[in-house]
Amino acid sequence: MRTLVVSDLHLGRSGGDDVLQRPVARGTLIARLRGVDRLVLLGDTVELRHGPARDALARAEPVLRELGAAMAGPGREIVVAPGNHDHELAADWHAERQRQGAPPLELEHRIDPAEGSWIARTVARALEPATVQLAYPGLWLRDDVYAMHGHYLDVHSTIPTFERLAAGVTARVAGAVPERATPDDYERVLAPNYAWSNAIAQRAAPAKAAAGAGSGVRVYRMLAGDGHRPISHRVLARLFPLAVLAINRAGLGPVRSDISGPGMRVAVLEGVGESVRRLDIRAAHVIFGHSHRAGPLPDDDETEWRMGATSLHNSGSWVYEGHFVHGPDGASPYWAGSAISVDTDPRVPPRLERLLADVPRDALRPAGFLDTD
Repeated sequence: MRTLVVSDLHLGRSGGDDVLQRPVARGTLIARLRGVDRLVLLGDTVELRHGPARDALARAEPVLRELGAAMAGPGREIVVAPGNHDHELAADWHAERQRQGAPPLELEHRIDPAEGSWIARTVARALEPATVQLAYPGLWLRDDVYAMHGHYLDVHSTIPTFERLAAGVTARVAGAVPERATPDDYERVLAPNYAWSNAIAQRAAPAKAAAGAGSGVRVYRMLAGDGHRPISHRVLARLFPLAVLAINRAGLGPVRSDISGPGMRVAVLEGVGESVRRLDIRAAHVIFGHSHRAGPLPDDDETEWRMGATSLHNSGSWVYEGHFVHGPDGASPYWAGSAISVDTDPRVPPRLERLLADVPRDALRPAGFLDTD
């Protein structure tokens, strides 16, 4: 089965930086779907943290309808794997499992959207006439290829993001993820934070939810920006290592103060590698998203993208990351519009495709957006 994997579409973002709202990006992806048997939307398909779900779904619907029409036909399917920003896609299914005392989560569960949640049912209707299923926490694309959104890496990441610190707090209360883990162990630490974020988004005053969801970006720009930052930001950046030290002493780490591009790349790969090890995912290839950083790219160190016998592959995002996009158009590893193709032939490894590499930033950048270049 010829498969195309895309992740982190974040459809319905209030800022309009989900690039599939742009005709050139949407047309490029639709054209690439010709000849594809299975489209995998590998997490964060819909942005549910920028406000009420009904608003995000309304903004996402036109794009979902085009994707569904492009994937219609016998023998073809769309598989939606919930991520951290759209964890609510499977909220009812998770609740029913808990109510029934179901056996522990395995690496792949196929879920009828009707059983997932009202949000999943709405997404599936928008994707008609394509055949749609949910898969959680991931799915096997071939005997040697496993795909998951990658949000479990936040438990192990050394980047002091909100979700990493929230996971540290929850682990102190609910118990840490053990050395030999099941997906339920990760859900125990992460799912309460997702539920809290979702509740805030549904009930926050207009514009407040989106502002909160974007706080991580603002902190990054404040701490890692160039020399033109205000003095107050530069002072806070110098204090940042002391804050990291305090976090570690409080037992919420370990985290590091290195939030440079290379530092974040290594932290993400170490985090996903650790989750692969603890979950005992025996695959030659593991595909993930979540970090929005596509790879491995030609200039990357291949050894960083290997964990024992497993090669890691990141499918990037479809969000215009103006705070990370530097240099020539299409050059940044955070450039929107990457996908990973998985051939039916097991001798062919997954292949990263930069579908929008030749699209100029002016065609992707939302109106009024100011880059940091």
